[in-house]
Amino acid sequence: MNWLPFAKHKQSPHYDERPQACEIDLLVIHNISLPAGCFGTPYVEELFMGTLDCGAHPTFSDLEGVRVSAHCVIRRDGSITQYVPFIERAWHAGVSQWQGRTRCNDFAIGIEMEGTDTTPYTEAQYASLVKTTRWLQQHYPKLTNDRIVGHNDIAPGRKTDPGAAFDWQHYFTLLNNQES
Repeated sequence: MNWLPFAKHKQSPHYDERPQACEIDLLVIHNISLPAGCFGTPYVEELFMGTLDCGAHPTFSDLEGVRVSAHCVIRRDGSITQYVPFIERAWHAGVSQWQGRTRCNDFAIGIEMEGTDTTPYTEAQYASLVKTTRWLQQHYPKLTNDRIVGHNDIAPGRKTDPGAAFDWQHYFTLLNNQES
């Protein structure tokens, strides 16, 4: 129940233990691309694995020494890589709060969609996100649909992802459709 059976697994060094007796009850949707707006590069994986050469692109200089991860990344083709077991705390939310609770990494699962705030996501990504969400909801029953949020919801003013291009209505329609 800690690893998606239908994902590639590659364990990031950037995680730690969740606080004791902390239940997983929030799913956070993010977006990521490195360099910004470029898809299919190895850089996101290198960032999460701690092997990114910050000299490889001029925009990477501010990533020097950054230690981040997400539980999963869903690429444009729908392929999924899981970097952190769900039972562990990935470092994806940063300074955050949801419904009066701070430190969302403690109780959240983070999924990165390869994309930008303004680039429409692919149907393959939505299908993989729905499959992943359903699997998570079976294994973590407190992850109800009303406990699925964007990074912008837990870090307003600091983060904007998954952005206006993420079609929440489409995602929830697919998620609630028993045939998809």
